[in-house]
Parts: sequence; structure tokens; C-alpha cells
Amino acid sequence: MANIKSAIKRIDIAERNRLRNKSYKSAIKTLTKTYLAAVEQYTASPGDESKQAVNRTMSAAYSKIDKAVKRGVLHPSTGANRKARIARLFRKQVEPYTPAAASDS
Repeated sequence: MANIKSAIKRIDIAERNRLRNKSYKSAIKTLTKTYLAAVEQYTASPGDESKQAVNRTMSAAYSKIDKAVKRGVLHPSTGANRKARIARLFRKQVEPYTPAAASDS
């Protein structure tokens, strides 16, 4: 245990920040899992309502990731990677592979 007053304050601040960071990271994981469940549901039965659910959950996950980056919980590159992963999973599930699209590039 620290004896110096400033060191004691730093310990308190570090604990407060750790709990805040943990909360953000946990929320991001939860929202990502909710999004993946919505994508699965959309894949099983495509429709307007399920498409809206996918867009709504993706928006919520993006928002939480952006807020975590803004507050310094995540590095900007990490936030971008997570958002790209979410978008890539949607494209992979929803948009089937077409040979014509592959030959265009």
C-alpha cells in the first residue's frame, strides 16, 4: 500500500478508470453478440423487420465503440477494426458470393 498522498490518489483513479473501461468493453461485447444474433435471425428469415433489427443493433454497437474510442478506453485502430469486423460479418452472412462480382475486380 502506498504511503504518499498522491500515490494513494493515483491508485483510486486507476481503479475508477479500470471499472469504467471494463463497463465499456463489456457493453461492446454484449452489443456485438446481440448484433450477431440479429444477423443470424435475418439470415434465417429475411424481411424488412429483421433487416431493421440488424441495422438498429449495428448502429448501437458502432455508437458504443465510437464512445469508447472517444473516451480513451479503446485505441482508435482497435475501434476501427471492431467496426470493420462487424460490417464484414454482415456482408459474409447476407450477401452471398457471386462469381460475377469476383471477376469485376
